[in-house]
Amino acid sequence: MSGATDARGCRITGATPAALLAYERSLAAFQNWRAGAEVDVNLALEAAPGFVMAHVLRAWQFLCSRDPRRVRLARPLFASAAALPSSLREQRHLTAIAAVLGDDYEGAKAALGALLKLHPRDVLALQVAHALDHVTGDLVAMRERVAAVLPHWSYSMPGYHAVLGMHAFSLEESGEYERAEAAAHAALNANALNARAHHALAHVFEMTDRADEGVRWLDRHADAWGTDTVVATHCRWHLALFHLARGDVDAALALHDQYMGAGPAADLSDLIDSAALLWRVELAGGDPGARWAPLAQAWAPRIDDGFCSFNDLHAALAFVGARDWDSAKRLEESLVRAQRLPTRHGETTRQLGLNACRALIAFGQGDDALAITLLASLPLMAHRLGGSHAQRDVLHLTLQKAIDRMRRPARRLVHFGSATNWEEPEALAGLR
Repeated sequence: MSGATDARGCRITGATPAALLAYERSLAAFQNWRAGAEVDVNLALEAAPGFVMAHVLRAWQFLCSRDPRRVRLARPLFASAAALPSSLREQRHLTAIAAVLGDDYEGAKAALGALLKLHPRDVLALQVAHALDHVTGDLVAMRERVAAVLPHWSYSMPGYHAVLGMHAFSLEESGEYERAEAAAHAALNANALNARAHHALAHVFEMTDRADEGVRWLDRHADAWGTDTVVATHCRWHLALFHLARGDVDAALALHDQYMGAGPAADLSDLIDSAALLWRVELAGGDPGARWAPLAQAWAPRIDDGFCSFNDLHAALAFVGARDWDSAKRLEESLVRAQRLPTRHGETTRQLGLNACRALIAFGQGDDALAITLLASLPLMAHRLGGSHAQRDVLHLTLQKAIDRMRRPARRLVHFGSATNWEEPEALAGLR
């Protein structure tokens, strides 16, 4: 299809009519966070092996991940696309892909930013840049990037609801909760099955302490976000947090046992959600019991991934929760080595990751003074760990618990965990 364009008017190279239709279906699923986007893009590649943007889309589906095992799968797709004739816009995508594969996320964001200035309706470039902003904790860029392209979009354009969903999440992470809620509802008015917008609303409810409303919304719209979406488990994590906020530990653990954990089908995002939820359950006075051990075992092979401080933080939660001090020590030693490297992970490890993980270990071993010192020393750029405010709150909640334990020394917590862990100091015991 010489001179063909996609549904938003962006020129494409090497497509056939059938391949383009499959590509658009895959792109729509990717935008909406629906499962199965890879099926249609693979059909597009089978129909047109020279379709550059189909290679690009499949590569980005792998690269928009915190899992280095998935990221590596993009290499052959990049190599295939780089050998094909391509337009300047497509070449900018390839430049950004090469940067991510080279661990240069800032370079990738710059390439995508330059692309969006010329092609503000390249929704794939926007989605990927938005994801990279989120992974790198670049809150300002995440908000401004989406806002800059909005004037070039309208409800008549395919994918506008996804742009509004990105806008909603960017506003929420910037603390503009009313505008975020309005943008999410606008996205859902355009497409009620936009799982991205439902997820943004869950964050709004979390950050505005509206647990009851969060439970009602997610329960009422479970058919939209809970089936065949890439956030079905994660939105149930949000639902579990709402139950915890209402004091219902049993409901939170029931969601964990049904949808999270370290089963054979669990991927990295499931392990992250499981660790984050079980840790909060313990902070709330609940007892995850035997759930910790298999989770720690699932995290152990990832100790030396050396890829993402956000992942390291959640591995530390699992090891401390399981009282697996050998794995916790191995993780700390790995991070000590990583902090010396001139890499993206090395930088975040130096700035944040190592001290955050050491703080969690200290907290789990009952050294609240050290935990408080380390957590309080994290710089104001803690958002550079990546993830959302709701996810990074685990550090704030741990700091609060450590301070509370220091303020109440009459009963000392020997180890983080079950109800049997409380010990009365000998001096007080002798006065009974």
